[in-house]
Amino acid sequence: MDTTINIHFLGASGTVTGSKFLLESRDKNILIDCGLFQGLKHLRELNWQQLPVEASDIDLVLLTHGHLDHTGFLPRLFNMGFSGDVWGTAPTLDIAEIILRDSAKIQEEDAKRANEEGFSKHSPAEPLYTTDDVEHTLSFFKPKETGSWIPVTPDIKARFQNSGHILGATFIELDISGRRVVFSGDVGRPDDLLLRDPVKPGRADVLFLECTYGDRLHSAESMEEKLLRIIKDTTDRGGTLIIPSFAVERAQLLMFMLWRLKRDNKISSDLPVILDSPMGANALSVFRKYPDWHKLSPDDVSEMTQSTHIVRSFKETWEIIDNNSPKIVIAGSGMVTGGRVLTYLQQYADRPETTVLLAGYQAEGTRGRQMLDGADEIKFYGKYYTVNARIEILDGLSAHADKNELIDWVSDIHHTPEKVFLIHGEPQTLDMMRVKLKDTYGWSAEIPTLFQITTID
Repeated sequence: MDTTINIHFLGASGTVTGSKFLLESRDKNILIDCGLFQGLKHLRELNWQQLPVEASDIDLVLLTHGHLDHTGFLPRLFNMGFSGDVWGTAPTLDIAEIILRDSAKIQEEDAKRANEEGFSKHSPAEPLYTTDDVEHTLSFFKPKETGSWIPVTPDIKARFQNSGHILGATFIELDISGRRVVFSGDVGRPDDLLLRDPVKPGRADVLFLECTYGDRLHSAESMEEKLLRIIKDTTDRGGTLIIPSFAVERAQLLMFMLWRLKRDNKISSDLPVILDSPMGANALSVFRKYPDWHKLSPDDVSEMTQSTHIVRSFKETWEIIDNNSPKIVIAGSGMVTGGRVLTYLQQYADRPETTVLLAGYQAEGTRGRQMLDGADEIKFYGKYYTVNARIEILDGLSAHADKNELIDWVSDIHHTPEKVFLIHGEPQTLDMMRVKLKDTYGWSAEIPTLFQITTID
């Protein structure tokens, strides 16, 4: 029997974004994740190109979780000829639905604006995909349970296991003719305020390990204390605190922390906390729908929601902007690549009393990374905007495991995998994790390049 597996590294290889890994076996061609490239221009341009494989030859897509860099290419894949099912946990598919609809809406709005204002080199500017494309994609979603093996073919089965990254996030195990292949997805952190601890894999003959924070340790400083300090510093200057935030998990975590600070009388109950992210507001419904996936009680969800003003219209966004009194605004997107946060930065980034608080990983080439690196101006909507605001980061809020947490996550794999592939990281980070795995477990790991093809016999 032919047990050869060909692996196509179609994304998140030598970079953090665009997660896509195609496994070709005798029985089935399975794509793990189908993410959009973000950040650097040469990566974003890949979203517009044809894949180096035929989409019609892919039989099945398995999703580790709902984030855009793991799901955002799905409508393009269907437009290219894919016609199979998309499997993931129920909350993953619900989150992917929210994110894909939001992504299409933003792309349509950005294309319309570019055409009206003439700042695109394309004539006409077009969205990568439309809301109609997303609706077509959603009809192929098939929710799956965690913890049980699911037959794919007589010789292939799959299992989803909680990875603790965001609501519904999993790592994926494939048993292919007796060989265990493990895709980490994005690994979360133990003792998260909102989410259950990640499950650890017990076996991996072939391991794909994400390395987003594989070169560093998260701060041991209390994140609530740091957040409190930043809030007081900003409001004492009469400024507004703008928090670009990922809409799923991060926005809800910030709401929870801010509600607790108000509840404990550490900040004034009169200080407005505003969530201006349609996607973040929609994600709250997913928290209510899947209580077994997180630690919050129904009362917690209700009270933190009541403590937050949720913006319902773009008109309301401008009313908030025009009010110069101190406030906290949580707005998408988390890496400042688009969304409502750009509207706030248009008006507030040049004010020295403003603080911009980055609350997660900032990929190379994103505006969030530029501000973190000290840029004095950022460009969007065809114009440059001065940055005089203070820039802070809450790196301890990351939903990604750090170097030691990743090493611990694989600690229950007591044999040496025949192959270890380090993915979803920047080059230096990947190399540091390669050395750490060698020193800790004696494992030799490979750092694949984008569009590499590897055969495992």
